[in-house]
Amino acid sequence: MTITINTIGFTRKSASEFFDLLTAAKVRRVIDIRLNNTSQLAGFAKRDDLSFFLKRIAGIDYRHEPLLAPSEKILSDFKQGKIDWSGYERQFKELMHARQIAARFEPSLFDGACLLCSEETANFCHRRLVAEYLLNHWGGVTIVHLR
Repeated sequence: MTITINTIGFTRKSASEFFDLLTAAKVRRVIDIRLNNTSQLAGFAKRDDLSFFLKRIAGIDYRHEPLLAPSEKILSDFKQGKIDWSGYERQFKELMHARQIAARFEPSLFDGACLLCSEETANFCHRRLVAEYLLNHWGGVTIVHLR
C-alpha cells in the first residue's frame, strides 16, 4: 500500500494561493494539526472559517487532530527559547511515540490528505515531523510539501 500525505502552512500565502495549491494537489481532506486553531491571527485559516471555505471552494473535508500537535509545554518552551529546534524535534517525536499515533490512526485517513499548520515551510514545522513519523512506522508513504 502506498499513500500520499501532503503538507501545507498558511503563513505568507494568500487565500487564493492556499486554495489553489490544495486543489491542484487534489487534496480530499485537510487535517489541521495545530494546537491552537482559532486565533484571530490565522485569518482565513481559523477553524470554523477554514472548514467552511474548504468545503465551499474546493469540496475538501476538514478535520482537526490535536493528537498530532505538540503539547503546550513543548510549544511554549520552543517559543521562549528554552529548547532549540533539535530539542523540540526530539521531544515531539517522543510525544508522538507516547501517544502511539501510528497505531491510533488508519493510514487511509491520510491518503490524499494534507497536514495543515501555520509555518510557511515544512523545514522547521511539526507537520514534517508527523509525516516522517508515519512514513517510518507505516512505510509506503510519499510526502509532498506544498509550497
